[in-house]
Amino acid sequence: MIYIFPCLLRWMSAGSLCHVARLRHLSLALHRQFLRARHLHNAYGEPETEGLDEEDRKEGVLPGGYRLQYNPSSYYRPQHDPGASLSRLEMEEQCQSTVTSAFRQQSNRYSVSSSRRLSSTKNTLLDLAFNRGTGAKAERAPPYRTEPLTPDVKGDPRAFQTCRPEYSAMTLDLSQRPAPVHSKQAFFLLHKVTVLKGSMDPVDVTGFLTKLSHLHPDQTPLVRGDTRFIMLLRYSVENLSHFSHSQLLKVLRSFVWLGLPPTHSMLGLYEAELGRRAGEMGLHQLLLAADLWRCLGRSVPQYLQCLYDCASLHLGQVGVPEIVQLLYVMGEGRHCPKELVHPLEQILMRHLDQLEPEEVGAVCLGLFKSQTALSEGAVNRLVDRAHSVVYEMSDFAMVNVMKLLRFSYLDHRAWLEVMAHEVPRRAPSMGVQGLMHVALACSSLHYRNERILLAVAERLPSLAPHCRSKDSGKLIWAFGTLGVLPSQCPNFYPSLIEALRQREAEFQRYPEHLLTGLLGLAFICQLPEDLVELALSPEFVSLATRSKQQDLKKDLFTLDGTVALELPHWTGPRLSRELREETTEILWRFAQKDVCQKVEVLEAEAVLRDLLGGEEFVSKRMILPHTRSIDLEVHLNPVGQPLPVTSAQTYPISSQDWSTSSGSSTQGWEKINTGVTLTKDLLTQLTNGRKTPLPPTQASKLPLRRTEPDEGGGLFSVGVDLTDGLVGALTKHNNPDPLPRDSHKASIAPIRLAIQVTNRNHYCYRSPQLLGLHAMKRRQLKLTGYQVVELPYREWFPLLRRTHAEKLAYMHCKVYGTLD
Repeated sequence: MIYIFPCLLRWMSAGSLCHVARLRHLSLALHRQFLRARHLHNAYGEPETEGLDEEDRKEGVLPGGYRLQYNPSSYYRPQHDPGASLSRLEMEEQCQSTVTSAFRQQSNRYSVSSSRRLSSTKNTLLDLAFNRGTGAKAERAPPYRTEPLTPDVKGDPRAFQTCRPEYSAMTLDLSQRPAPVHSKQAFFLLHKVTVLKGSMDPVDVTGFLTKLSHLHPDQTPLVRGDTRFIMLLRYSVENLSHFSHSQLLKVLRSFVWLGLPPTHSMLGLYEAELGRRAGEMGLHQLLLAADLWRCLGRSVPQYLQCLYDCASLHLGQVGVPEIVQLLYVMGEGRHCPKELVHPLEQILMRHLDQLEPEEVGAVCLGLFKSQTALSEGAVNRLVDRAHSVVYEMSDFAMVNVMKLLRFSYLDHRAWLEVMAHEVPRRAPSMGVQGLMHVALACSSLHYRNERILLAVAERLPSLAPHCRSKDSGKLIWAFGTLGVLPSQCPNFYPSLIEALRQREAEFQRYPEHLLTGLLGLAFICQLPEDLVELALSPEFVSLATRSKQQDLKKDLFTLDGTVALELPHWTGPRLSRELREETTEILWRFAQKDVCQKVEVLEAEAVLRDLLGGEEFVSKRMILPHTRSIDLEVHLNPVGQPLPVTSAQTYPISSQDWSTSSGSSTQGWEKINTGVTLTKDLLTQLTNGRKTPLPPTQASKLPLRRTEPDEGGGLFSVGVDLTDGLVGALTKHNNPDPLPRDSHKASIAPIRLAIQVTNRNHYCYRSPQLLGLHAMKRRQLKLTGYQVVELPYREWFPLLRRTHAEKLAYMHCKVYGTLD
């Protein structure tokens, strides 16, 4: 008994040690399996950097790992939501990143925080004036944050899919998630995967994925990171060619509910397989697959091209839900094949009266996003339909109609009149992007309605923290273009300028947004010097001029020229002489091919030469090249005699000289021409003279545009006829008497005229209000000592059909009327 007991103790001790060893070995194995699962999860499940956009990969990194990142996912990883999945093409428009104080050091408002994810050896990044040294001003608290932050409002681009039950066959309703299953059941299914392994057929794979997709969204990351789920995905690829069409679509639907990342490399194989089968699938199946790709947030241009190729074979099956869904898919894919435009337009017009209000909005948005240009008649009919159901439309659908009008450059008076009532009523409940698109549409259409604009301006300050740099820049541009002054909306411009400052980090990726906002401010003579200094800094100029997407040299040139004239105390950076000369040459070449060849400009130049006595007295040039337009420049001495423009360009002029010359401009009026003294009575008769019909041969040589009939019975309807003798008297010059010796001051200060031939595009819609760029140009011409003489299109265009004598009389009144 005593012998047996020690043996028993030794046997029990040995057993315990073996058990501990087995447990330790098992724990090490589990640890290795966990590490392997995490590695596979990163490699196959949710890659961190593989899915970055091309623009993201090109973003530079400062030495030491500092990086400017627009995408907020670089700083936190939100829970994946299939309903909020975005394609790469729409990432900029929908992303609502918030640049918080943690993004930049508090002591330097231009520095950025470190990115832990990216190596500092991969790229280099421009400082872009974001590191201005220790002397930078401390970050200021924005004035619009004194009240609680107002939540932004988002529209639902898929709301139209609830209008008809037919959409269920070709779309996925993201609001109808499958009933959740318990996590234990999910892991039991994964265990069965390890048992069946390679013996699984397409039915098994489809069943497993469908059941796993019922898991609660909070638990799907655990499944996606499990090695057995990775194994299941591999088996699904092995069975890819054996799936039926319905099974393939079920698998794709499961991926949506499981929140599979859109950058997963396996999805490329599914796209290729669906593209290969497109010719065998029905129209509803094709549209459902496209919608599932959209829900996954993956851009699939190859599959969409296959869809469009097959859609032309199914046009006979296209009804209301099919045409609306197809246009939605085209809009999200940002493309519509040219060969499909006309057939789709015919189908759309056939079913137009059957469209529900939200479907009208979806159609407009699809046409806008895909840049599909319907005929003017079709767009008018579509907006007519929108007008008939406008009171039943959501704010999102209403804004989509405005987008289509902006793209089509079509003024629909009835719709715009309704907007003058609807926008003020809806503005308090609208979000930033909706308000931005309303203002931008009004700007594009040159439609200045104070009820609309002031309603937007009243709502925006409370939403300014939600504004992207894109929103702020375009809102400022729209209001500046339409000439809305700061005094009319005191809080609007300051809140958006501050929003631009808060989004400064975005300018490195989207430099055009800063320039857009600053040009809008320049139109109304508002230039925040800190932002101007950033925009003209060598680093920012280098970044902007390297942009491949847009040519920003013209915007930089316009901003630089404005600073030179309107900020005389400016000591900050300026554009280089080489860049200014290069941009001037580009603009002048374009002007020579375009505006310089317009009939109304050529005729005005010819009439001026005849009136003043030769071509040396008229110069057709860009007086202020940065304003991107030409003028007919004329110089007169203080007594009204024309001076050669080329020899008078070096004359200096100051504000004092200008006041002196303008005060003596009426002296010697009668000495300008000989033969006929031009009294006010005679000028009145001349400008109300009878029509002199134009010879048919001469009229046929003028390739004129369509002009409006004369208002109020027409010009020159009554009075005296302008004979050749009278015209000769008007244009005949005699050697003038020498100027008095005490007029030497006036002789060095000629009267410089900038004669402008305007057209409708210089003005707001049905308004005498000049648009922002043209108002800024006139303001700056006056700053440089010019008098602006306008030939309004309502007066000059009808005169193009009159005789040369009548044009001379009109031009005489315009030019020499400045001397009164």
